[in-house]
Amino acid sequence: MDQDFTDFTKCLQILQKKIEEKSLQIDIIVTLGGLGGRFDQIMASVETLFHATNVTPFPVIVIQECSLIYLLQPGKHELRVDTGLEGTWCGIIPIGNPCDSVTTTGLKWNLTNQVLKFGTLISTSNTYDNSGIVTIETDKPLLWTMAIKT
Repeated sequence: MDQDFTDFTKCLQILQKKIEEKSLQIDIIVTLGGLGGRFDQIMASVETLFHATNVTPFPVIVIQECSLIYLLQPGKHELRVDTGLEGTWCGIIPIGNPCDSVTTTGLKWNLTNQVLKFGTLISTSNTYDNSGIVTIETDKPLLWTMAIKT
């Protein structure tokens, strides 16, 4: 196996092969762990979400304790946040590149064609407006993070 990839990425590659070999019907890949401990390892988990788009056609979500992350690809996304499993906070963070245009609805502090980039603005410690649905439209990959109840 290639040492340019993390063990997490390698696991996704193996999992995708098994899904194909066994013709498994799945909708999503949920990974438990990977957001605790060393900061470089946390960032490696985020990096794997970028690789995942080339490894598997399925969305990959990472959950650790009370946090969930998911890499949103460019386009418009509708997220249900009325399941009762959500905690109170959420955020959208540009990783890899600045996002030149981000528009949201369903958040307490929405964005309209906002630029998100480190050193200018990132959206953390936001919350929901009780509509039950968050929409996010982005021109570049954007990391969605949210609290989950434990």
